[in-house]
Amino acid sequence: MPSLATKKSPSSTTKSTRSAAPAQVRIIGGQWKRTPLPVITLEGLRPTPDRVRETVFNWLTHLFDGHWQRVHCLDLFAGSGALGFEAASRGAAHVSLVESDARACHQMQSNKEKLKAEQITVLRGDALLQAARLLKMQQQFQLIFVDPPYQSPVYASAMQACASLLSADGFIYLELPA
Repeated sequence: MPSLATKKSPSSTTKSTRSAAPAQVRIIGGQWKRTPLPVITLEGLRPTPDRVRETVFNWLTHLFDGHWQRVHCLDLFAGSGALGFEAASRGAAHVSLVESDARACHQMQSNKEKLKAEQITVLRGDALLQAARLLKMQQQFQLIFVDPPYQSPVYASAMQACASLLSADGFIYLELPA
């Protein structure tokens, strides 16, 4: 049965004081361990912090018995792509990064090229429309990251879309506002 993991993030009052993303994120583990990746400055962009990613990926590595090579990953509302790049670094077979902001997509594409990460695909567009397109293509994912903007009312719709894309042995990681 698919599993759902959620992480509550700091309160919205804390979030409002953090208006810009850090200048870079660092890959925590895998083949690109300690590699810094530039992140554009975008209002509301909040890459998952290093310590949180480390904890999440230690947990996921245990759940996948270290067999990342069989994992197809979808990172909806990818933003910086930190979660998806981390999955690719650990050996995921394929990672799809979905983001609506053109500048963020351009930065993720540049990071993909810097890493020579052929297993990563950057998809620009509305996350829910891209999810519907992937469903029509009969795509299935063992790991789906869902981290929409906190003020966005799409949580329920995103989870509904993910339910159809998730393989029977898959996991969803959902970030929610506190």
